[in-house]
Amino acid sequence: MHSVTVKSVSCPYCGEQIELIIDESVEKQQYIEDCEVCCRPINIGVSITLAGEVELSIKDENSC
Repeated sequence: MHSVTVKSVSCPYCGEQIELIIDESVEKQQYIEDCEVCCRPINIGVSITLAGEVELSIKDENSC
């Protein structure tokens, strides 16, 4: 069974804290998810380090 992690991040637009559910079975991911508060699109980059740590990159749509 693959594990998932829940991470809290700040929206790059409104600054509110949102929670992301990260699937750790994929080593590198890039996707867009709308902010739960302001509904603007957030570019999310996920990578899993060799040590198993989850690293996130959170950017607004103009910072690709």
